[in-house]
Amino acid sequence: MTGRSARVRRLAAAALLTLACQWAPVPAATGAPEPAGRDAQVVTWAASAGRLGEGTPGRGYRLIVRTSVAGSGLRVRLSNAFGDRPLTLDGVRAGLRSKGAALVPGSDRPLTFGGARTVTLPAGAVAWSDPLPGSVPAGADLAVSLHTPGAAGPATGHTLALQTSYVTQGDHTAETSGANWARTTGSWWYLDAVSVRPADPATGAVVVLGDSLTDGRQSTPGLDRRWTDYLARRLRPAATHVKGVANEGMSGNKVLSDGAGPGALHRLERDVLSQPGARTLLLFEGVNDVRAHTGVTAAGLIAGYRTILRRAHAAGLCVVGATVAPFAGRPEWDPAAEAVRQDVNRFVRTGGEFDAVVDFDRVLRSPRAPGHLLPAYDDGDHLHLNDAGMRALADAVGPHTLDCARGPRPG
Repeated sequence: MTGRSARVRRLAAAALLTLACQWAPVPAATGAPEPAGRDAQVVTWAASAGRLGEGTPGRGYRLIVRTSVAGSGLRVRLSNAFGDRPLTLDGVRAGLRSKGAALVPGSDRPLTFGGARTVTLPAGAVAWSDPLPGSVPAGADLAVSLHTPGAAGPATGHTLALQTSYVTQGDHTAETSGANWARTTGSWWYLDAVSVRPADPATGAVVVLGDSLTDGRQSTPGLDRRWTDYLARRLRPAATHVKGVANEGMSGNKVLSDGAGPGALHRLERDVLSQPGARTLLLFEGVNDVRAHTGVTAAGLIAGYRTILRRAHAAGLCVVGATVAPFAGRPEWDPAAEAVRQDVNRFVRTGGEFDAVVDFDRVLRSPRAPGHLLPAYDDGDHLHLNDAGMRALADAVGPHTLDCARGPRPG
């Protein structure tokens, strides 16, 4: 740990300790997608929800997530979106991670839901916690602990966390030590969003709707090297009001159909439009539709984009379109799929329907073989990116591109 990061954690812990433990009672949400007061809170971390194995009664989880924007009044959103029965959670707490499963002493606080320390989520529901006193810095390792006393049936979570979280049996959530958290998990269980109230009320967030390239597949685990992580670090000192970054990447995801989780059209409301303080949607989806050889045409994919544009604009979000990345060299590539990709990218670049465009195809493609990834960015499978490729995507997004005007648009 560097001296600077240690100092940040000490200051954050001190801030938590100096504020009284009071919570504003808010009903546990069974349909409401976000905390009251959309502009008061801004999403500081998020992960797309999907079905994640089976729930285990009596299991505890200490989930490690990285904040993108600083703020006070932290809330967490718990999800039973894919459950087929009610889910009860207790021992829900949030604090700063020190090392491994251990917490910064004094930083951990219990979270409540409508004033209660236990919450039951009906099948398909989500619940936001009440706000937690104190503040959390940007770029902090936040540890959200929870206990599932009677969990069973399909569990909800995010499979590819690329972050080590911790598992135990029994309720050890109030323990600062990591001694009873010896088991690990590479997924995030039951947690799909965290929000804070930034000091500047003009602060907003960008939500990235994407597939495995956004999910971070093949980036180095445990080091926060998804391209959205690099972007969050770039935005902190930048002259922009967009500081929050919510990564809603889902490996294998498509725009037009379900498969590895619900398709982009089906998860848009929960994963994007419901996020508090969302100002901009960055859409980076489509390569899985193109390479699936299921009869998807450029016109069909463009129609899907237009549906997302219409719904996001109606919700007051700016929409930034990203061109579809090259994938020649994959077994599923052929000239017909490449033609669809080129037509879709032409629409993104020149159609005039997105509020702004980031040309990821131009950034990633090889100048000698434009259908292929640049070898320096190719992790070896001709689709996914190494850490250098992830950084290149983040560097291609100008902060000003994300800070466009909000407000419902005609049509």
